[in-house]
Amino acid sequence: MQTGNRPQTIVNRLADRESFSRTLRAAHTGKTYREYLRFAAVQIGVTTLAVLLLVVLLRVLSIRFTILNPLPPLVQDVVIAAAPVAAVAMLLFFQPSLVARGRKTRIDLDLPYAITYMQALSGTLTLYNIIRSVYEQSELYREVSREFGMIVRDVEVFGDDVLTAMRNLGRITPSENLKKLLDDLVLMFESGGDVTAFLASRSSHYRESAAREMETGLKTLEIMAEVYVTAFVAAPIAVIIMMVAENMSGQAGLSALMPFFLVGLPLGAGGMIWVISLVMPAEQYEIVRREVREQEYGTGVPGLPQRAGIHEGLFRKAIEQRRRALKIRDVLRHPLRHYVSDFRYALGMTAVTGSICTLLYTGGYIDPFLPAGYRLEIFISILAIALLIPFSIAFEVRKRYVNHIEAEIPAFLRELADLKDIGITLQGAVNLISGSKLGLLSSELRMVDKEVRWGSNVSRALVRMEERIGVVTIKRAISLLVRASEVTHSIREVLVIAIGDMEHYLNLKKERTTVSFAYVMIVYLSFAIFLYTAYQLNVSFVSSFEKLHTTIDISGNTQDMFRIGIILGLFSGVMAGQLSAGSIFSGFKHSMLMLAMTLFVFVVIL
Repeated sequence: MQTGNRPQTIVNRLADRESFSRTLRAAHTGKTYREYLRFAAVQIGVTTLAVLLLVVLLRVLSIRFTILNPLPPLVQDVVIAAAPVAAVAMLLFFQPSLVARGRKTRIDLDLPYAITYMQALSGTLTLYNIIRSVYEQSELYREVSREFGMIVRDVEVFGDDVLTAMRNLGRITPSENLKKLLDDLVLMFESGGDVTAFLASRSSHYRESAAREMETGLKTLEIMAEVYVTAFVAAPIAVIIMMVAENMSGQAGLSALMPFFLVGLPLGAGGMIWVISLVMPAEQYEIVRREVREQEYGTGVPGLPQRAGIHEGLFRKAIEQRRRALKIRDVLRHPLRHYVSDFRYALGMTAVTGSICTLLYTGGYIDPFLPAGYRLEIFISILAIALLIPFSIAFEVRKRYVNHIEAEIPAFLRELADLKDIGITLQGAVNLISGSKLGLLSSELRMVDKEVRWGSNVSRALVRMEERIGVVTIKRAISLLVRASEVTHSIREVLVIAIGDMEHYLNLKKERTTVSFAYVMIVYLSFAIFLYTAYQLNVSFVSSFEKLHTTIDISGNTQDMFRIGIILGLFSGVMAGQLSAGSIFSGFKHSMLMLAMTLFVFVVIL
């Protein structure tokens, strides 16, 4: 029996090892199976050592958790030590699979746009050059570009042919859609089929797959929202009610559980937010502006250093200094544009607002306006709001800017396609459209038209426009238009495809906003129920006993409820933003509103 079971056990272990190794490669951890085991062992060892030191420190300081009192001291120490170590071990075990699943979702959502780009290039470029071009457009096609980078690495570093490299990627990619596309491309290439027609047929198919992937992600969001409400809002309400009842009977109050609330609620909520960020991709609100190094007019002024008697190095240094001065002047002339596009400015404003609030509190300037019993809690709430305001303003203005620009692109592409139908050149079409009313996009098109009339190439002018706008989806559409105009004069089909891609993206974005609105309302409703419960326990509940000529003092529990409300308000707002837009920055406005609600209930009413 032992001889028969032993080979099966070894096979199972090898199968588990191969499966976990594929997961590590799919997650792009950059570690082999053995390296990851060593890394996990080190992390678990460090955690174990830190927890043992914490247990010793608790013993020396005679600190005990009241909730563990029924257990013997040795068992309490084991529980305190084992829980963090087990949590770290589980995190290390599940992290690669979570990252791989998140990458799968991102690949499936970006794959239709990458296929459209490949279709536009397939008429003039080889298959490998098409794949390499997608890899080079990493800011547009993100995870798809990272996957295609594996093909480029295998070809240019390891010397494999492109078909072998595609098969290698198909074995390790977490996306079944990408694997199927690569397998079909290999068969198409080997059989000598029409790659352009194949990509055109696959484009609509993968759009439908992306829509299904979005639906699956929204269902995951629904489950995560329900888990969050149950575990981190409803559970504290139930515990508070039980603790108040025990306090009335002379037993331990809510303060005995406060260490668990102060540590468990932030860690648990933060963990759920992290998991959502892995599983469901964020909406694209990035603004990336790169400096375009122009070559169409030359790289300098020929012969100027020799005639002026200036060394070429000094001349280039002077040019760079002038460039930096112009950049500073541009920041001063357009502060809002730079504040919105670069969060470093918001970080600086956060330091200013946080410092002002801290100085006012430590200097005692606002003490007369604060209740004596809750000064620290009120200060923490006001400080949190002050720290969140700069980031929230920057993100919300950026979000509004991106949404407006994205909504204008389909109309621009349609007008361009209509003008190309009647035989107008791309330069003439841009000139005519620049006079139409397209909102924010019209001013950029007028600048493109002006540059073209000054002698610039229309493709380079469009590239400069996309870099000035800085929105990823706009770059994707303009890049497709520019590449198509470089390889063919008949770009109507490409424009139709670009319009379809943009409308598909906007529809998915609208669907997510509509569906996630219900989840955000659930979070708000659960938080409002928490505040209402605190109000009822401190007002109606206490007054009912006063009618019976019985005095109940739950002032200590009120302060603990205030602290729990601050934690829940902060993290519930971030969770609402993560559910609605996949961004913690989107949740800052919700956090500020919930903190304000908490202050109103506990300071003004109670």
